[in-house]
Amino acid sequence: MRLDLWAAFGFLLGLCASAGADVGAKAETYPSKPIRLIVGFPPGGSSDIVARAMQPHLEQLLGQPVVIDNRPGAGGIIGLQAVAKATADGYVIGLGAAGPLVINVSLNEKMPFDPLVDFVPISGLAMTPFLLAAPMSFAPDSLRDVIALARERPGALAIGYGGNGTAMHLTAQLLTHMAGINLTLVPYRGTGPATQDLLAGHIPLAITDIPSSLSLIESRQIKALAVASASRVETLPEVPTFSEAALPGYESVGWFGFVAPAGTPADVIAKLNAAIVSALKRPDVQEQIRKIGAEPMPMSPAEFSAFIRSEIGKWAKVVAQSGVKEQ
Repeated sequence: MRLDLWAAFGFLLGLCASAGADVGAKAETYPSKPIRLIVGFPPGGSSDIVARAMQPHLEQLLGQPVVIDNRPGAGGIIGLQAVAKATADGYVIGLGAAGPLVINVSLNEKMPFDPLVDFVPISGLAMTPFLLAAPMSFAPDSLRDVIALARERPGALAIGYGGNGTAMHLTAQLLTHMAGINLTLVPYRGTGPATQDLLAGHIPLAITDIPSSLSLIESRQIKALAVASASRVETLPEVPTFSEAALPGYESVGWFGFVAPAGTPADVIAKLNAAIVSALKRPDVQEQIRKIGAEPMPMSPAEFSAFIRSEIGKWAKVVAQSGVKEQ
């Protein structure tokens, strides 16, 4: 009987050792299956464009397919909510933007997640300024002319943007606040749909960004009236800034970055960060991102975490000073 007990005990020890070795092997071999990248906006928008620009490089560096999963809605919140609820093993990550990660902290009292608690920052991706665009058939050719027309016809001009609670929403609200005009704000499910409605002439104005509208501007299908950066951008050097055109001190820049569910192992985060940063430092990748009007933003997890915290504070002050309210 005693021999049988010792045999059983030895068998259990063997199973534990085998399980431990298996866990260690899994940790060492991450990733061993495809990674799902959730993007909280529809195809054709800026976040989707920069995600797809990175996709082949991440696949090469990680040795596994990176599957982009578009989950549009609520200004990017629905996509990040899915990330927050995912298993924290590194096989589901998200592309977060300024709106759902920092601006909504001040705008939305009923957020389904806490950006500082429910995610682990991986790395920044890219930064891009917003711009005010219009159809070619729209008579005003400058921001000053738009402001003059809006004052003549309060509430008659509609302005589209990529969803309530996004940085584009706040950019549109800041325009109305700083210019002292009344525009009808029209939210869309992303920058892509807003830009398409602008192209079709369904709305006279839109807050968009360079990645999602550059080709339409270059082909003269829509026109850029002003960029919201502090200085002019290299890809559209002839377009004045909001500050130059009519509103001194106006600035609004969007950004994107990678996050994972809280609890994702540190070694997995480190491997993802190494791949992302390595890709963003490649000259061909930098050229590709800059060509679509964005600026690469590689960061360590600690740097991206500090950046998110600083952005929450910055936008909270802007929201308080401007009187912007969620619509």
